[in-house]
Amino acid sequence: MPKDFPHWDNVYKTFRRWSAQGRFEAMHDRLRQMWRAREERDAMPSAAVLDAQSTRSSPQGGPVGYDAGKKVKGRKRNLIVDTLGLLLAVSVCAANLQDRDAGTDAVASAVEKVPHRATVVRRQCLCRTMGGRH
Repeated sequence: MPKDFPHWDNVYKTFRRWSAQGRFEAMHDRLRQMWRAREERDAMPSAAVLDAQSTRSSPQGGPVGYDAGKKVKGRKRNLIVDTLGLLLAVSVCAANLQDRDAGTDAVASAVEKVPHRATVVRRQCLCRTMGGRH
């Protein structure tokens, strides 16, 4: 820790308290809205992209599974981003869940943040439509 910071346990307690209160997420959401306004877009997106990535697990624990399609034992992270690539929601689950089932938590979280109707496209479908690879 830098010398001008308080003792590490004070910093950690503040971090834990702010995390529990949802302050970091609120700051992120506000920064996203400000960036969208800077780009002359509506504050709330009208479209979003859902993607899933399977990664090897770390020793910290948590749900673990085997993604047979990608041949990876670990976790799957599901991300929802707006059309500018700004993060809307994240969820983490065991890698053995199918993408359509694993993304439901991320979609539910995004719906809380963007209460009006928005179109969500799965990246795999988008790539197939555009002729790309996933």
